[in-house]
Amino acid sequence: MAVTRQRLPLYALLAANAISMIGNMLTFVAVPWFVLQSTGSATKTGITVAVGSVPIIIAGIFGGAIIDRMGHKRASVVSDLASGVTVMLIPLLHHTIGLQYWQLLVLVFLGAILDAPGETARRSIFPDLAERAGMPLERANAIYQIMSRFAGLLGPPLAGLLIAILGASNVLWIDAVTFGASALIVAAGVPRLAPAKVVEEEEAPPSRYLQEVAEGFRFIRRERLVSWMVITMSVGSLIAEPLYAVILPVYANQVFGSAVDLGLMFAALAAGSLAGNGLYIAFGTRIPRRPMMIGGFAIRALSFWVLVTMPSLEVIAAAIFINALFLEPVNPLYMTIMQERVPARMRGRVFGASMAIAMSTRPLGMIGYGYLLEATSLQTTLIFLASVNLLLPLGMLLVPAFHAMEKPLRRPETERAARVP
Repeated sequence: MAVTRQRLPLYALLAANAISMIGNMLTFVAVPWFVLQSTGSATKTGITVAVGSVPIIIAGIFGGAIIDRMGHKRASVVSDLASGVTVMLIPLLHHTIGLQYWQLLVLVFLGAILDAPGETARRSIFPDLAERAGMPLERANAIYQIMSRFAGLLGPPLAGLLIAILGASNVLWIDAVTFGASALIVAAGVPRLAPAKVVEEEEAPPSRYLQEVAEGFRFIRRERLVSWMVITMSVGSLIAEPLYAVILPVYANQVFGSAVDLGLMFAALAAGSLAGNGLYIAFGTRIPRRPMMIGGFAIRALSFWVLVTMPSLEVIAAAIFINALFLEPVNPLYMTIMQERVPARMRGRVFGASMAIAMSTRPLGMIGYGYLLEATSLQTTLIFLASVNLLLPLGMLLVPAFHAMEKPLRRPETERAARVP
């Protein structure tokens, strides 16, 4: 019974994060649909999506220092409440005094820039709750990823169903409620765990703010293993992630001519991701970390070569499933190593900065692959995709810093958290 009580805060945070992510998925679907219905303009819809994407990078750079100053629990609650208010204002203004398009863009921008720190704050407090619960970080992070994947799977179809029944503007009311629910669960169910130096940073003068922001980037640069992992994830976002947003839709349209087949490809991706996290729970602590990480990227690259041959849908789905099955354990492994290496008092800054760096490369990859598809052909683009992704694990073999990941490092500051009344 005592063990269960110790784990309740961890379960509360997992539930709150999942609910918040479902809210994000509702926003991701409902806002573009609302814009398309209210304006009839595909261009304005695209601009709205872009306006909602850029703030994530900004918040990653500048929000981390605020999270560390406020405290991780407080930052999570405030972020969710603020995001909920901005989402709620969209249907409220639309149904009362009217909502101009520029006002919608402002609300979308504010909602995105206020939401991102919430996820960073929950990631920052998560390792302390896992330790408090007596759960190994590897297992806890895999469960975190599974919950996130389920939220990502449930959110879009739920949003589509609710839009069909209630309309896009009314779905945004439900969206606002999810953020409120997440804030309430964290406020009531998660204790305030504060690193030793958080009080000092809360009392620090505003003039130190930019210096604190820079400290996150300096830490990444100074810690060789951390810096190389961030570089690896950023390069991966640049050269591989556009497959799902840009290349696969074109592939499904040109080769199969059906959006249903595209949905099946993404279903294989989701199934492989869930199975991969399950694999990490079962074997994550038994397999050496370096081969697991490099092997995940290598198998992904090899699975891309299957797509080059333009095989049947069944073969493509199998390749995507295997890709996700072996690559997905890299995500909880990455989280575990970052949590071991980053002092608790700096998690907001370092996690935020690393997210901003990784996210900044993804749009460049999407633009680049989009241009390549138009300038050449689908098969040429796939050959390029497979080739550059094969270079990534080969390059990782040459990085000495990756040998250090086999030796878990727990800093005193990450092990000691004081409960603050």
